Amino acid sequence: MTALDDRPLAAIEPTDAHGRVAELHASRARAQAGPSERATEAQHAKGKLTARERIELLLDAGSFQEVEQLRRHRATGFGLEAKKPYTDGVITGWGTVEGRTVFVYAHDFRIFGGALGEAHATKIHKIMDMAIAAGAPLVSLNDGAGARIQEGVSALAGYGGIFQRNTRASGVIPQISVMLGPCAGGAAYSPALTDFVFMVRETSQMFITGPDVVKAVTGEEITQNGLGGADVHAETSGVCHFAYDDERTCLEEVRFLLSLLPQNNRETSPVQRTLDPADRRCEALLDLVPADGNRPYDMTKVIEELVDDGDYLEVHERWARNIICALARLDGQVVGIVANQPQSVAGVLDIEASEKAARFVQLCDAFNIPLVTLVDVPGFLPGVGQEHGGIIRHGAKLLYAYCNATVPRISLILRKAYGGAYIVMDSQSVGADLTYAWPTNEIAVMGAEGAANVVFRRRIAEAEDPEAMRAGMVKEYKAELMHPYYAAERGLVDDVIDPAETREVLVRALAMLRSKHADLPSRKHGNPPQ
Repeated sequence: MTALDDRPLAAIEPTDAHGRVAELHASRARAQAGPSERATEAQHAKGKLTARERIELLLDAGSFQEVEQLRRHRATGFGLEAKKPYTDGVITGWGTVEGRTVFVYAHDFRIFGGALGEAHATKIHKIMDMAIAAGAPLVSLNDGAGARIQEGVSALAGYGGIFQRNTRASGVIPQISVMLGPCAGGAAYSPALTDFVFMVRETSQMFITGPDVVKAVTGEEITQNGLGGADVHAETSGVCHFAYDDERTCLEEVRFLLSLLPQNNRETSPVQRTLDPADRRCEALLDLVPADGNRPYDMTKVIEELVDDGDYLEVHERWARNIICALARLDGQVVGIVANQPQSVAGVLDIEASEKAARFVQLCDAFNIPLVTLVDVPGFLPGVGQEHGGIIRHGAKLLYAYCNATVPRISLILRKAYGGAYIVMDSQSVGADLTYAWPTNEIAVMGAEGAANVVFRRRIAEAEDPEAMRAGMVKEYKAELMHPYYAAERGLVDDVIDPAETREVLVRALAMLRSKHADLPSRKHGNPPQ
């Protein structure tokens, strides 16, 4: 016998309008309750919230408006015709985060394991289309077992529709994927197409082929978390931008990220009033950054000193740590910060750092977020592995991203800026609107020691005391070509500033550039290096 929850609405015949309304409320109550208490308990036993509990945490209280709550699948065979729960395993709708509209869909693992079927996919397609049309962010709360095998190729086609819409929405509305359970096979490509990926440790995994397939094909034995857990994707693959220990913290951070982003590519991020003075002097910077270019320091401390209330959100914090990408506010205005990290591999640019920064620059440019670049870079990482891995191609991604960006761009050189890495880190020659430098800056083709060995090689070799001659030539090269004002004298930086005045200088420059308008040549799209 068919369960009551799975009976069609027409099977119960009310006698009047009051009966019809009662029937409606009963149906809604069944849809909101989910399949059973047992299924809910099983979800909680795994340390996971239900789809509706997640939506309640993400959105402002009482703001969620559900779409197609009473949708059911039409599939037959393999027993599906006897099981037709409301929602078909995905909850879709819109609400607000800090009063601004956000669209959301959430897989309900309690129903078919959150697997995607034709009706399930159609609901997602609809909410994605609504988000694009309304010009509002889309957040997906992912907790599904992949394609619904019983529905065959129809389920796979549903993924194709999602991928197409992810691509169409790219650079138009912010797209955020929150991984709260398994995501395997083709399903993993939708998060990869979005702007940000959040994961929760222990409970979320992403991989194309699971541990069993890996073992069968390669003989390697590995756990699900070891193959595609949050820490793996946050530190090794770079697939995950943010990783957290629990769902509540994760969803709180999604809300914070949304507060820093505009609704769409035609708007700017909301400006937030701050009590942090725009002209606050940053005396601590004089001690935070050593004048000796060979001494490391923590660039995050510099960022904390500069931005409003020391508050920022670092993107990809644990991947490619030699470069920092962060969203923060300066005098209430959201900015994207790209900064070398001297504490990690001396802050050099390598393949992963170039990829990380390039995509962040593209994101900021797409959503009208001004860019501030803090430069302290000794060059690109040398080595056979880097060259064979395509450092030329990958480094060009960052160069392309900066050259293509039309948002306000300010570059600040703190200490070293050597060689091609100096050019790539948003130098004036690739289109930075304003370039500043501290008195500790050294802008050159290479470090003084390396330059002296090349330029004065013969004189050093012929000298009675080569080491003394080399030391003298290094000193001479620094005095001639690497003094702090060499670039300023040639117009390659707009000003050399007191580090303590950096915050005020940046705030004033951003205020001036707020009305900047720049057009790219007419074209279908560019062909960036891959």
